[in-house]
Amino acid sequence: QVQLVESGGGLVQPGGSLRLSCVASGFTMANFAVAWFRQAPGKEREVFSCMDSGTYYLDSVKGRFTVSRDNAENTMYLQMDSLKPEDTAIYYCALGPSLCGYRWSTSGRYHAWGQGTQVTVSS
Repeated sequence: QVQLVESGGGLVQPGGSLRLSCVASGFTMANFAVAWFRQAPGKEREVFSCMDSGTYYLDSVKGRFTVSRDNAENTMYLQMDSLKPEDTAIYYCALGPSLCGYRWSTSGRYHAWGQGTQVTVSS
């Protein structure tokens, strides 16, 4: 049974940092594309990063967010720095196909989701 569990969210001031975790079970992360999504209040879900053997980012987070993976722990991490109020959202990780591909930012490519973790950036 595929399962993804996110954790690490919270309240942080603008300019601060948070590190989210995504623990996977039922599959091996290193063999699939795993993406990070977020959904802000009143907005559509946004795929902002995908990792397979490489890592891909939307411009809105490039240079501020860094994705890494611990294969031994079957866990992916999202290090978020220089956070802005507009980063406030529920953050999810999701399982995709074997590779991110050129359409990695298309949400329909992912078929298993975690429950999400809330990130609030506010002073």
